[in-house]
Amino acid sequence: MSDATRKGTGRAQPSMSDVAKLAGVAIGTVSNTLNSPEKVTEATRRRVMAAIAELGFVRNDAARSLAAGTSTTVGLVVADLGNSFFVDIARGAEATVRQHGMNLLIANSDVDLAKQSNNLAVFEQARVAGVLLAPLDTPFVEVSARLTSNTPLVLVNYESRRKLYSGVVVDERRGGFLAARHVLDLGRRRLLFVGGPLSLRAVAERYEGAQRAVADVADATLDLVETHGQNIRHGKQAARELVARSNPIAIDGIVAASDLLAIGVIQVFDELADFDVPGDVAIVGYDNNHFASESNVPVSTVSQPGEEMGRLAAELLCEEIAGTAARDKQTVVLQPHLLPRRSSLGDAWRRD
Repeated sequence: MSDATRKGTGRAQPSMSDVAKLAGVAIGTVSNTLNSPEKVTEATRRRVMAAIAELGFVRNDAARSLAAGTSTTVGLVVADLGNSFFVDIARGAEATVRQHGMNLLIANSDVDLAKQSNNLAVFEQARVAGVLLAPLDTPFVEVSARLTSNTPLVLVNYESRRKLYSGVVVDERRGGFLAARHVLDLGRRRLLFVGGPLSLRAVAERYEGAQRAVADVADATLDLVETHGQNIRHGKQAARELVARSNPIAIDGIVAASDLLAIGVIQVFDELADFDVPGDVAIVGYDNNHFASESNVPVSTVSQPGEEMGRLAAELLCEEIAGTAARDKQTVVLQPHLLPRRSSLGDAWRRD
C-alpha cells in the first residue's frame, strides 16, 4: 500500500479491510475492536489500534448508523445564521440533544428557499434521527404535504397551522405590543411602525401588537412604513423616505420590526446634526441581536428567548424520536420581554 493511500492524500481513504490486512486479522475483528472491544484480546486490540493509527483510518459513523438503522445525529436547518437569534436557537438545541446522547449538525439556508429544501433533503438522505427546522417565513411549510418522508421533524420559530408538526414560537403580537407600549409610556404619541414585508407572518403580528397598544391610548397615532426586508439598508431607506416627506419629522416614536432596521434608521438620523435619538424620536427594535447593545446608540429591543426555544424544540424532537410524543401535535408559545436601552431612554439608561 502506498504512503499516499495510508495518509489519505492520494487515492481513497483507508478502509476497514485495509486495517484488517495490515493487522493480520479478519474485518469482523476490526469491527469488534471499534464497537465491542470486550470481544477481543488485549493483544489483538493493540495490534488493530496500531494499524488504525498507522493508516490514519477514520471510521464512518454515518455509514455505521445506516447499517444499523439508527442514528445519533440530529439536523438543524435555520433560515439565517447571520442573525444571532438563530445562533441562540442552535446553542439551546445542541445543549439538549447532547444531554440525550446525540450530536447536532447545523445547515444554514441563508434566506434561500431552494437551499432550505436542499438542506432538508440532505439530512433525510443521511438518515438523521430527526430534524429541527427554523424555516423561512413562507407558505412553503404549509403547502408541502410533508417536509420529510419519515424523519421526525419539529419547527422552531414557526407554527404549523395545519398541525402537521409540533413546534416552539414566541408571541409576536405580545412583542409588538410591548415595544409600542414602552414608547407610549415615555410620553410619545406620534408613532411609526417600520417593517416588512407584511406578508411575513412575524412582521404582520408585531404590527398588530403595536396597533393594539396604540388603540389603548386616546391621543396616540400609528403610521406605517412598509419595508422590503429586515436589514440595515432597508432601515436606512425607510428613514430617508421619512425625512424626505416630512421636515421636521412629524413623529416622536418608532417601533422597528427588527434591530437591524432600527440601526439603519438611527444611522440616517445620526447624519442629521440637529436630530437626536431619543430626544426627538425614541426607537425600539426587535430580536435582541447581540450587536444591538454594542451599536453607537444601544438599541432598545424586544428579546426573544432563542436558547429556550432551541432547548424546548429539541426536547419535543427527542420525544418524537423515542416514540413518546403525544399523538396530537403541539405548539409551545413563549413570551418575549422588553430590554430598554439608550435609543429610547437616553441618558437615563446606563450600560451594565
